[in-house]
Amino acid sequence: MTRDIYEIGETPPLGEVPSHMYAALIRPERYGEPRQAIRVEPVEVPPVGRGQVLVMVMAAGVNYNGVWAGLGTPADVIAARRKQGDPHDFHIAGSEGAGVVWAVGEGATQYRVGDQVIIAGVQWDESAPDIRMGTDPTASRSQKAWGYELNFGSFAQFTIVDEYQVHPKPPHLTWEQAGCFLGGGSTSYRMLTGWSPHHVQPGDPVLIWGGSGGLGSMAIQITDYFGGIPIAVVSDDDKAEHCLRLGARGVINRHDFDHWGRLPDASDAEAYARWQSGARAFGRRIWEVLGERRSPRIVLEHPGRDTLATSVYVCDHAGMVVTCAGTSGYNGDIDLRFLWMFQKRLQGSHAANVRETRAAINLVASGRVDPCLSLTLPFDEIADAHQLVYENRHPAGNTAVLVNAPGPGLTSLV
Repeated sequence: MTRDIYEIGETPPLGEVPSHMYAALIRPERYGEPRQAIRVEPVEVPPVGRGQVLVMVMAAGVNYNGVWAGLGTPADVIAARRKQGDPHDFHIAGSEGAGVVWAVGEGATQYRVGDQVIIAGVQWDESAPDIRMGTDPTASRSQKAWGYELNFGSFAQFTIVDEYQVHPKPPHLTWEQAGCFLGGGSTSYRMLTGWSPHHVQPGDPVLIWGGSGGLGSMAIQITDYFGGIPIAVVSDDDKAEHCLRLGARGVINRHDFDHWGRLPDASDAEAYARWQSGARAFGRRIWEVLGERRSPRIVLEHPGRDTLATSVYVCDHAGMVVTCAGTSGYNGDIDLRFLWMFQKRLQGSHAANVRETRAAINLVASGRVDPCLSLTLPFDEIADAHQLVYENRHPAGNTAVLVNAPGPGLTSLV
């Protein structure tokens, strides 16, 4: 007889789907810091739709999507979905993970029950008119972030995903390794290779903000794989060794400079001169790392408000600043003169398509890129894991939480 619910760490018979599961829930009345917002509660297991698979989650990666969802800002994701008719008054975060296919919906033919998979964090409507006209799915109007804009993410015993989201898990990776790297890995792969002609080439200097974080750790290695010269920016000298070990040519501590923040108005000559002096000093530090007066052909941005103006300033002529977030704020001021006069490119980038995602996984599977797992926590410490990210106290690299995996270091179902 099928049980109603299994405890965390218990493994049901293969393919047996209980009616309920444990999940780390966010509710509107708890919006706030992660320790306040996230609590483990039982909920119903969602049904499997056409073209979908049900995955029993073994481990899940921790990133800022869970923090944003718990804060209720920059978007109240629960309210947004309820306006569209979603009856659920809770949110299950988690935009990356790894597990075992537990049930397969009608029309899903690529995977079978028992297959071990990694889950990518973006969904779209494959029948959307813009996709049928050739638009990259990540730029489709139908595209949404699974585990953020969409409910039922990876911080639960079971999750529902579209079949194209799942990829074969490299067999040598532990569950926590497999579940932690794809968000930063696929995003940075697209940022570095998806915007022709600014595909990183041998000898290209690449400036990488947040070099010790999940995104930065992947970007350093992918840049190095393609022959580029990664230069990492960090907030703490203790993180420098991590970046150098991954292949960074050099590391710059942003706290050695004090010109960060919104760009002063160009009419305020004194304030603008102070900012430009700081930006020039930062650019000279890049030259020191390179040993020559060369500027980054590609700048991987994500802080936004505090750094965007400097990124545009130090980027090489005809180079690209590519951004995937705004962790220090969304008001990104730039001096347009540096953009148009030197024909620089400011490019937005979000997640990755299926091909790019598989390419990032293959780099890890082949040993060319380390998943950089630095911390693994149990399921009941999901809130604590996100609190570390919120307070910027998480260790260099990627953080994972075990869900159904009974312990760290496992590579298979049991």
